[in-house]
Amino acid sequence: MTNHQIILFCLLGVVFGLLVWSKIRYDLVAFGALIAAVIIGVVPQESAFDGFGHHATVIIALVLIVSRGLSNSGAIELIAKHIIDAGRSLFLHISVMSGVAAILSALMNNVAALALLMPIDMQAAIKAKRSPALSLMPLSFASILGGMITLIGTPPNIIIASFREQAVGEPFGMFDFSPVGLVTATVGVLFIALVGWRWIPIHGSGQGAAAKLFEIQEYTAEVRVGEDAKVIGQKIRELDGQAEDADAAIVGLVRNGKRLPGRARYEVIAVNDLIVIQANAEAIDAFVGALGCEYVGSEKHDGIVGEDLSLVEVVIPENARIAGRSALSLHLLYRHGVTLLGVSRRGKSFRDRVRKLPIKVGDVLLLLGPTDRLGQVSKWLGGLPLKERDLQLVQRNKAWIAVASFVAAIGATTSGIIHLPEALAVVCMVMIGFNIVPLREIYTSIEWPVIILLGSMIPIGSALEASGGTALIAQEIVNFAEGYGPVIVITLLMIVTMTLSDVLNNTATTVIAAPIAIDIANRLSVNPDPFLMAVAVAASCAFLTPIGHKNNTLIMGPGGYRFGDYWRMGLPLEVIVIVVSIPMILIVWPF
Repeated sequence: MTNHQIILFCLLGVVFGLLVWSKIRYDLVAFGALIAAVIIGVVPQESAFDGFGHHATVIIALVLIVSRGLSNSGAIELIAKHIIDAGRSLFLHISVMSGVAAILSALMNNVAALALLMPIDMQAAIKAKRSPALSLMPLSFASILGGMITLIGTPPNIIIASFREQAVGEPFGMFDFSPVGLVTATVGVLFIALVGWRWIPIHGSGQGAAAKLFEIQEYTAEVRVGEDAKVIGQKIRELDGQAEDADAAIVGLVRNGKRLPGRARYEVIAVNDLIVIQANAEAIDAFVGALGCEYVGSEKHDGIVGEDLSLVEVVIPENARIAGRSALSLHLLYRHGVTLLGVSRRGKSFRDRVRKLPIKVGDVLLLLGPTDRLGQVSKWLGGLPLKERDLQLVQRNKAWIAVASFVAAIGATTSGIIHLPEALAVVCMVMIGFNIVPLREIYTSIEWPVIILLGSMIPIGSALEASGGTALIAQEIVNFAEGYGPVIVITLLMIVTMTLSDVLNNTATTVIAAPIAIDIANRLSVNPDPFLMAVAVAASCAFLTPIGHKNNTLIMGPGGYRFGDYWRMGLPLEVIVIVVSIPMILIVWPF
């Protein structure tokens, strides 16, 4: 083993360790690793930033903009609303929602597809009075499966197509993934709808307590004691009965900016005190009305006094603007007239003031603000609404433009008239020209941490390949399965890739596993296509943990899931994916 190989393996070991630890954002980890590799000398300076101009990186960025356009035009929303009926049985609801999710994920980025369908699924759970946990995980898994069907459905497919171009001179086409992806996704969705959802654990509520799990886990919120409040002069403990009537619990008192310790229950309430409560959205409003209190912020920002105010619940996905920051640091109230009223963190308590609390991925926020401004501010923060609202910036009259331009681009790409990056760029220009994607949304549509991750990992992966590191790994896999034939080797490759994808970002996993697949094929003197396709499928299918795929992270808070809940349905689903996909790969892409 050469010095360069040792350094690269050690560097990748540190990267993987930090990604699993997940205390540092993955884009910072990847970019830091790239800079370290350049300084050490294992990545040439002249090629340090080649990954940011790589076809795969450009295509992923363009796909995200196109997905935003399809969402903004209402094209997908109109289809979903005509198909989905909250009155169906749970089995039929999961079957239909999973099928729709898989189809949409084949046509657009699978994270965007889940973001579109999640509010509809949550609303259906409320109407049916059942736990949304029973349907959110099937929805997430189905959207992941659907992404395997086409080139643009998921980043691993795009990356694999680029590596195939380097290996054989021609990339995979838009629908080259479809035979394997469609069969695997179909069988996977059938398993989810028939059996899988029955193994999902429900925490703290039964199937008949739907509204409770949706409103969720209670928010920790602060309400202000105004000059006319009925509670002035009373002790906190004297309010227990009224709080109970409002389905709220008083958990603290803030005075002069400081949260008082345990003795707060015996404190006499004064003007401008903040009462800290735990309750759902409706209970907070009932508490404010019963005690004559005020919402925090109404006394400080003239813009929200006397206006039509609304409450909205949003879940914070990865890469949201507010993730890792507080409402105070973003000047949410003073600049936008919106108050962060409460935070729900999967039942976990916290001592920080609500407005000073650093928000985490998966948190559910309760926002208060002017009805005509709340939707735009929620989008600016990067949050996804849990409840459907009348106010949605959807340009339904332009749906035909978005759909027509997208279909034309796919047709032109499939027929070989134009390459995919250029075709997607044309679609983006059409959507921008017709203001389907406003100029202010172009850059916010792109998941920049994913772009940084991919742009940083591609040069490191190339350096590992150039140093012979990937060939070394490939040789070890071949040696381990020596005498068993290429079928066992490809199965082992899938298991290793799938395991890595469950604990790492699927993009990083693909960048490392793709050159290994090519080296294995070269050592066995067989066609590299089946090995590349195996990596594409395995890297996409991360079902065991909430960190393996963004969709799994996105549903964790609203579904009330715990880290160990995913493997119950995820493990048999991964086994099914391997059992179904390998024969299909060997039929469609023989050795």
